[in-house]
Amino acid sequence: MRVVIQRVIQASVEVNKEIISNIDKGLLILLGIEDADTSEDIDWLCNKISQLRIFNDSDGVMNYSIKDVNGDVIVVSQFTLHASTKKGNRPSYIKAAKPEIATPLYESFVEKLENTLGKKIGTGIFGADMKVSLINDGPVTITIDSKHKE
Repeated sequence: MRVVIQRVIQASVEVNKEIISNIDKGLLILLGIEDADTSEDIDWLCNKISQLRIFNDSDGVMNYSIKDVNGDVIVVSQFTLHASTKKGNRPSYIKAAKPEIATPLYESFVEKLENTLGKKIGTGIFGADMKVSLINDGPVTITIDSKHKE
């Protein structure tokens, strides 16, 4: 499981010209799922994300987590995070999980993160053509892969 985490001051997801999720201060998380992912990947990532200290304290030092600042979160499925560009110029998505595997894992990730944070989070629509807008704060953008925990 691979995530791109962006600290934002505003983010939204639009589907069919309708905004379905909208937040102010918080995190926009792009989530890529591969066939080898399990509930262990979900647990590890949700705990890591909830404790990640990437929000500034009063001295401008990144000492606060999303929980500390009571920020909001949007999670968007993003199969292209598993693109392989080793051969040719057209990316291969062979490692990205098919919808029958990815959809339940995506839903479990969202549910686990909601439970971990103790609040409802926004989402995209799995497999939909989404327009994601954000104002990155910092900019702070962090990638984490559950298969590379070191």
